[in-house]
Amino acid sequence: MAIIDFGGTKEEVVTREEFPMAKARKVLKKEVIAVIGYGVQGPAQALNMKDNGFEVLIGQSRKFEKDWNRAVADGWVPGKTLFDMEEAARRGTIIQMLVSDAAQRAIWPLIKKCLKPGKALYFSHGFSIAYKNQTGVIPPKNVDVIMVAPKGSGLNVRRNFLSGAGINSSFAVEQDYTGRARERCLALGIAIGSGYLFPTTFEQEVFSDLTGERGVLMGALAGVMEAQYEVLRKHGHSPSEAFNETVEELTESLIRLVGENGMDWMYSNCSATAQRGALDWKPRFKKAVLPVFRVLYRRVATGKETARVLSACGAANYQEELGKELKALGHSEMWLAGKATRALRPSTPAREISAATKGVKGRGEN
Repeated sequence: MAIIDFGGTKEEVVTREEFPMAKARKVLKKEVIAVIGYGVQGPAQALNMKDNGFEVLIGQSRKFEKDWNRAVADGWVPGKTLFDMEEAARRGTIIQMLVSDAAQRAIWPLIKKCLKPGKALYFSHGFSIAYKNQTGVIPPKNVDVIMVAPKGSGLNVRRNFLSGAGINSSFAVEQDYTGRARERCLALGIAIGSGYLFPTTFEQEVFSDLTGERGVLMGALAGVMEAQYEVLRKHGHSPSEAFNETVEELTESLIRLVGENGMDWMYSNCSATAQRGALDWKPRFKKAVLPVFRVLYRRVATGKETARVLSACGAANYQEELGKELKALGHSEMWLAGKATRALRPSTPAREISAATKGVKGRGEN
């Protein structure tokens, strides 16, 4: 492992140079990898592993016709590489649980009976294991339990693979029955396209992930954008001006500078007026939202957010209600302005890759 200094704290990181694809193929050469679920992470991880030369099967319920048909369209062959979930799990030596967290609880009895001694049970999220008292997902003692959690949506796992960039992932070993759990885990991390692998635990991964998704990555970001857009519109700014100052400049310019060299570098490449204003207002925003993040983390750590996910996402009409919520978001003035703005952007290689991965869903577990 490479030892990297993260702001004064040293951490171990596994790189593709240390664990090359040739080694991953050697470790997994006798393995049959059954990807259970072809929704969000499933397509990206499965296609990446297939393209890298690993033996992969898909387990997908025919009841979810859209996902089944997408698997067929992606080249998976019913009866050869595409099966129902139980049959795929029975055939696999490594079973990748890539359905949603709520669905994992529902299908667990079916998967559990397919876990013969020595198999590996793989997750891309710590949810089901860390909150096993709520999910009921308690693996038998005679299997390996491992995790590789890409730090991005299924869409970006596939995009980054196609571009050759790779994606950062966390990895963890919860249970090592065979004595090979760690090397199996790392090999799978390389196989799905990880550029760097960071060690963690199932609990730490899910605590940070649930906090991040509800916070800066998605929930807080969307909420802050809506607030700024609303204030600008209320004071007479046009939809295009409000959107450009709230979203477009962030996503198409500034956040890319942050990604390249950090927040300080982005500040140093902005005007003096922007620098001063940002430095003056940053502490105010931190003070305003810090109490919210403290409440959020407590809810994650105590399992209250888990209960909410299992209750809401497990409801029979969840997809219908979700569709209504997302439609309302997409049809808000701000995001209609965004649609019009995106239509004006020139074509770029990155967007050509986006078009190539159009069938891969966004951030999530399945």
